[in-house]
Amino acid sequence: MKVNSTIVLTLFLLLLMAGAGVASGFWGFTLGHKALKGVSQPDVSPSKKLTQNAAPVEGEQELRMLLDEQELIKHAEAVMTGKVEPQKPTETTTQSANGDASVATDSETGADTQLISLSESLPIRDEQRGVTMEITRASQEGDALLLTVNLKNEGRQMVRFLYSFLEVKDEQGRALSAITDGLPGELPANGQSFSGTVKIPTALLTDSKELSLLLTDYPDRTLELNLADIPIR
Repeated sequence: MKVNSTIVLTLFLLLLMAGAGVASGFWGFTLGHKALKGVSQPDVSPSKKLTQNAAPVEGEQELRMLLDEQELIKHAEAVMTGKVEPQKPTETTTQSANGDASVATDSETGADTQLISLSESLPIRDEQRGVTMEITRASQEGDALLLTVNLKNEGRQMVRFLYSFLEVKDEQGRALSAITDGLPGELPANGQSFSGTVKIPTALLTDSKELSLLLTDYPDRTLELNLADIPIR
């Protein structure tokens, strides 16, 4: 009797567990079906639909208007046969309204900011009360004009400079920003030459042909070293 009751209890528990599993599965299926109700597979790929509906941007429209496939093929054939020379990398090709192509150089587009060498005019110097300032070298490095400046004091007293007071102007009287490097704040009266640089952005020199540098002592500002009419073109 004991064995039979144990078997019956075991079977009852198994049936109860199976029933609970079936009920849980049915409940989960019902919830999932309700959640996905109204959701269907799209007829076409969403990315393809967006690509078809997207309007071309203004740059793409202009590019399509400017570039003609037949003209490009004819030009390529002419280059390969030697009838037309290939364009240089520094030239920019534009197309007019009637389809004619024209070539603009860097100087026509305003990209030419090259400054001439100042070696023929150097050195340029000024001397006041035994203190000498001179420009010994000028070069263009990247987007800046670099002036090598020497200072020497053969006077009797030490001279102090504050380079935030350095005035750099062009021939039109416009003040230009400049960065100094390596120039001494105190110039001893021993005749020793000190060298540094004055850096001026070439973007400020677009319409300038000459420069002037004015350096005064600090704090008295009674000593004026003036380098004028420095040609840069």
